[in-house]
Amino acid sequence: MRIARTVAEVRALRPSLGRVGLVPTMGALHDGHMSLVALAAGRCDSVAASIFVNPTQFAPHEDLATYPRPIEADLAKLEAADVALVFLPSSDEVYPHGFDTRIEVGAIADRLEGAVRPGHFSGVATVVAKLFNMVGPDIAFFGQKDVQQTRVIRQMVRDLNMAVEIVIGPTIRESDGLALSSRNIYLTPQQRIEAVALSRGLSDAEAAFVAGVRNAARLRHIAETAIAPTAGLIDYVSVADPDTLEELEGVGPNGAVMSLAVRFGATRLLDNVILRP
Repeated sequence: MRIARTVAEVRALRPSLGRVGLVPTMGALHDGHMSLVALAAGRCDSVAASIFVNPTQFAPHEDLATYPRPIEADLAKLEAADVALVFLPSSDEVYPHGFDTRIEVGAIADRLEGAVRPGHFSGVATVVAKLFNMVGPDIAFFGQKDVQQTRVIRQMVRDLNMAVEIVIGPTIRESDGLALSSRNIYLTPQQRIEAVALSRGLSDAEAAFVAGVRNAARLRHIAETAIAPTAGLIDYVSVADPDTLEELEGVGPNGAVMSLAVRFGATRLLDNVILRP
């Protein structure tokens, strides 16, 4: 496994890697990240992973300073998975002095997470575009748990004619249903027990959908009923068009994305499920 810390080092190594699958991460790797590495290994000659805690997607009051950075453990996991290249840049390498360009994706980035975290997806889109330009992957792999992020990136790739295929891997969960997230380590033992309500609420709503419920307000209410007794604050529960993420009144033949963001103390967790007719 090669570790590159500069764009020049990545570009010097890139010709020897063949067809490359990139797994962009902010580190604190868990089995969800590693499932994407496994997907990439099955599709590509070489797997590249990036580890970069991107400051431009954090608001001033968010957890940039305390975001977990277990770099040695992360590198050990990637090496054990036969990752060929790890790109480990500094902030100055990604955003050199005088950097003054940002990508604005549009309406799909203004809803849901974008409404709660203004500017977040501009930061995400900008850093992902830069990683694509730096590494030059053939395919890039992202997780379904961050469903709006996947839609934003696909929109950017389509609109800017980027020659990168986007592959979305399934959400990986703990045995009790909690979606894996690097932020789960912030949960207290009691909050960890309570957080299972997120997947339970989505599961209850999905079961109602399978049983024939198509009214979006009813589906939201079902999820909220399971979540509200334990969560400190529900930022949103959404039933939205699977492509545009516009809120729906009823789920039609194209299905829907049901997503939510819930706070347990200072920890904010996301989850979602795809409702397919």
